[in-house]
Amino acid sequence: MLLVVNAGSSSIKLAVFDAALVQVAWARVTEIGAAALLEGAGRREMLALPDHTTAMAAALATLGLPLSALRGAAHRVVHGGAALVAPCRITPAVEAAIADCIPLAPLHNPANLTGIRAVTALAPDLPQYASFDTAFHASNPELATAYALPAAERARGIRRYGFHGLSYAALVNHLGPLAKGRLLACHLGNGASLCAIRDGVSLATTMGYSPLDGLTMGTRTGSIDGNAVLRLAELHGIDGAARILNRESGLLALGGASDMRALRAAGADFALDHFAYWAVRHAGSMVAAMGGLDAIAFTGGIGEHDAAMRAAIVQGLGFLGAALDPDANAAHAKDLTAPGARVAIWTVPAEEERQIAREAMGLIARKESA
Repeated sequence: MLLVVNAGSSSIKLAVFDAALVQVAWARVTEIGAAALLEGAGRREMLALPDHTTAMAAALATLGLPLSALRGAAHRVVHGGAALVAPCRITPAVEAAIADCIPLAPLHNPANLTGIRAVTALAPDLPQYASFDTAFHASNPELATAYALPAAERARGIRRYGFHGLSYAALVNHLGPLAKGRLLACHLGNGASLCAIRDGVSLATTMGYSPLDGLTMGTRTGSIDGNAVLRLAELHGIDGAARILNRESGLLALGGASDMRALRAAGADFALDHFAYWAVRHAGSMVAAMGGLDAIAFTGGIGEHDAAMRAAIVQGLGFLGAALDPDANAAHAKDLTAPGARVAIWTVPAEEERQIAREAMGLIARKESA
């Protein structure tokens, strides 16, 4: 069995998968500290778990599995930079490379490293593996990733990277042969992005240097003029501007809530329309990068469960031949394609943890067969 670890700055999520990639156990700790919430295996209680190591130990105990039953631990790492573009066994050199990417993901990579080190402290001999959220987009051509900046700034790593890569890789795997051709993949949740995928390979995506760029999101602005960012920094300082752009904007700023259900209940039509409008507008860019459109796939919390938002986005793409079957859409079916429509439309469950397990098991199998 394989342990999958998704460590955040104040949380740890664990999932255990068997050799058939079936999830057999899970546990999580949120708000690590004096009053942490531990959940899993029917357990839900508040505990004092002051750091990631104690939280990891408590979560592992909740799983009810001995460490000896695990073949390894696989971690989600948000940013792999330009060098870490494929899943890999974690070595001291890989750990150092993940640390080198902290300036690119200051909120995420430190937490991911903390999760790795917590497992090392508890099970120093357990093999560990890393999967990178940026890796799926390593296939993007330089024309798609380069900002038109001076060479010295580009050499500092300021370029487009793209995110949600594990979700997109899982989506492609889930669809199998249906992912052939020109696929517009829509990961819509509190964080939201689109990806242009041709024959299973990422050509372009809406997020850039950071997850801030692209679509309107739960609390992030999405695309915004750089000079507007500079003005916010003048008014509020760099930290204040970062807070506004990442945590106080998006749907929250436009409609008073970051949750789609709350926005609909409040009648916050402008916020909902803004989300759909910018999804359609950015979709046009993704379709141009692919040279056309054969299929659309929705994933993520909104993509999987919000039929009205799917309908609004597909309606905006009707000029490309996209049309939904309203009954299938209302039922959240896998195949949403209207009869006779030229563009196929799918819903796909988000399976990032299973994708991480799949990648790590692939590494283990290759090592064992070598």
